[in-house]
Amino acid sequence: MNKNPKFSTDMLKIDCEKEVERIAQLLRNTIQKFKKRGLVVALSGGIDSSVVGALCVKTLGKDKVFGLLMPEKDSSPDTIRLSSLIAEHLDINNIHEDITPILESLKCYFHRDEAIKSVIPEYDATYKSKIVLPNLLDTDQYRTFSVIVQSPRGEQKKARLSLSAYLQIVAATNFKQRVRKMLEYYHADRLNYAATGTPNLQEYDQGFFVKLGDGAADVKPIAHLYKTQVYQLAEYLEIPREIQNSVPTTDTYSLSQTQEEFYFSIPYDKFDLCLYGKNHEISSDEVAPAIGLTPQQVDRVYNDIDQKRKTTNYLHATPVLIEKVKKINE
Repeated sequence: MNKNPKFSTDMLKIDCEKEVERIAQLLRNTIQKFKKRGLVVALSGGIDSSVVGALCVKTLGKDKVFGLLMPEKDSSPDTIRLSSLIAEHLDINNIHEDITPILESLKCYFHRDEAIKSVIPEYDATYKSKIVLPNLLDTDQYRTFSVIVQSPRGEQKKARLSLSAYLQIVAATNFKQRVRKMLEYYHADRLNYAATGTPNLQEYDQGFFVKLGDGAADVKPIAHLYKTQVYQLAEYLEIPREIQNSVPTTDTYSLSQTQEEFYFSIPYDKFDLCLYGKNHEISSDEVAPAIGLTPQQVDRVYNDIDQKRKTTNYLHATPVLIEKVKKINE
């Protein structure tokens, strides 16, 4: 790898004014290309969807942006509060859709609970749960998911998941993102709006999204931005301070769970710099001292980046055809 003695945390700083205008041009072009009247954005109350909502309003004005708030019974109490906060802050038309009844009809919770019971027999629907990965920085060993459950009395138990149990839990919880996107496109079709996606570069690059769920969109305005850069835009766009200060979560499982704990296994700011180093072929010896890790730990992150890119390549793939279908305007 190439040496870069100037590597530092400052490498991810951006000119927010120029970046906002560049994204605004993308959004305007999208509206024009698809002949749409506005944009729909699903608001989780997190930093990414809040920034996307603010970018949409700054580009088109509040009257051409529609917000969706879609919690369910496992959502954190903060979800509806913070998503309502950003919707009110942006002053956009919005609707609150509790997706719990839809998920129950699809047996989302039943299938998830069935898989958890296969490794923790005493578990039932009165328990809370989440799945976790071991810390990436502590070991070179192959890491597998475990489930943590909490009884109504507050007692916790952890068990390693079998492959079949893990896959069933993920398949069941993926209903949540797919139902949300289904509702998002309903409102997009109803209003003749385009649907936005809210992944940042970390999530988009590493496959931290559900295919045909939160991975589906007509435009993804921040998929090129590292998460620390999204926070810079949040400051520039004057996103409510409480949202800026909140810890990134999955908001998928009933027990509180950070994105670091579930997927990235390293704080987002350190991961950003490792991803930048990987993308620019900067050696782990150069990256490590800038972020307070050892070169061996950075190498583990580099290897994990490669592994996630391989295993999630399917999520980015378009449908396979025998041959390309030529369109009239090509």
